[in-house]
Amino acid sequence: MIERLTLTDFRNHALGRIETGGRRNIIITGPNGAGKTAILEAVSMLAGDRGMRGAAMSDIARFGTNGFSAHAVLSDDTEIAVTYAAGDANRRARIDGDAARLPDLGARLRVVWITPREDRLFVDAAAERRAFFDRLAAAFDGHHSGRVARFSKLMSERAAALKNGGDARWIDALDTQIAAVAVAIAAARIQYAGEVNYFLQSAAVSVSGLVENMVLTDGPGAEAKYLAYLHENRMLQGDKMVLDGPHKSDFGVFNNTLGLPAHLTSTGQQKSVLLDLILAHARLMHAKTSMRPIILLDEAAAHLDAAARTRLFAALSAADAQVWATGLDAAVFADIGDAAFVACADGEINNILVQ
Repeated sequence: MIERLTLTDFRNHALGRIETGGRRNIIITGPNGAGKTAILEAVSMLAGDRGMRGAAMSDIARFGTNGFSAHAVLSDDTEIAVTYAAGDANRRARIDGDAARLPDLGARLRVVWITPREDRLFVDAAAERRAFFDRLAAAFDGHHSGRVARFSKLMSERAAALKNGGDARWIDALDTQIAAVAVAIAAARIQYAGEVNYFLQSAAVSVSGLVENMVLTDGPGAEAKYLAYLHENRMLQGDKMVLDGPHKSDFGVFNNTLGLPAHLTSTGQQKSVLLDLILAHARLMHAKTSMRPIILLDEAAAHLDAAARTRLFAALSAADAQVWATGLDAAVFADIGDAAFVACADGEINNILVQ
C-alpha cells in the first residue's frame, strides 16, 4: 500500500502531499478541475504504466515548468518514483533512490483503474472492450500487450506484402509468426476470463472469436488450423481487416443477477457490474501475487443509486486492496471506514485521516 504520495509540478499540483496513514480507502473530493483525477493518474504511473489517461509526458508537466515527479513511500518503506524532464524522450524510474527500469515498478505496485470512459464499456465498439480486457489480462501475463502489438504489426506487414506481390516464402514466414502470436493472445484471454470468473459472482466474462474458438475446440491444433485459414484466404484481399482473428474478437459480460447481457441493462447496473469486475480482478491479483493491489476509481459513485453505493462501499471495505476514489461530494462517501479524506481545490490538497 501507499503510505505517502508526493507530487511535484504534476498537472495543476505545484507541490502536494498525501499521508494515507495506512488507510485502505483514500477518498479524494472537490469541484471539477481541482486536480482529483491527476492524483489517480500519478498513482497509475507509479506502476510503470503510461498512466490511466495515456497522455504525453509534456502535457502532464504543470504549465510553465520543465517536468514533473511522482514519488511514493510504500508500506514496506520502499520508495518509488517516476520523473520526467523536458527534452527527455522517456520517463525515468527510481527505486529507493537508485535508477530503475519502468517495468521494475510493476513488481512493487500493482494498479488497476476505472475512469468515466469505461462507463460505456458494454455498449461501445468491440475494440474498446478488447483493449480494456487485454489490459487486465496483461497484469498477469507480462508478454500479452507486446503480443497484441506484434500481431497488429505482422498483419500490416502481411497486407503490404500481398498488395505488392511479395515473395510467397516471405508471406509463408509471416503467416507462421501470425498464427503463433494469435493463438498465444487467444489463450491468454481465455485463461484470464476463466480465472476472473472464479472471483466474480454477480457477472460472468466470456470471450468469443475465431481463434479463441479454435483454441477451445482444437487445443494444440489451433495454431495449425489458423495457419491453414490464413493460407486459404491469402488471395482474397491484402487488407488485414478483411481477415478474421484476435483483432476482431469480443468480450461479453453477463449480469447473473438480472439474467441479461450487461449491454441490455441500465447505465447504473452496468456501472455496478463494472465495479464488481474490478474488485474481482483485484482479488485475483492478490491471490496470484500475494500483493495488495491499488484500485483507482475515478468518479466512483457516478450512476449509482443509494442501494448500489451501499453495496459498493461494503465491497470496498472488504477488499484486500487499497482503494483511491474520487467524487464531487464527500458526504456520499461518509459510510466508508478506514479512510483518509483528501479535499482538492485549485491544485491545493487538504489531507484528513479518519479512524
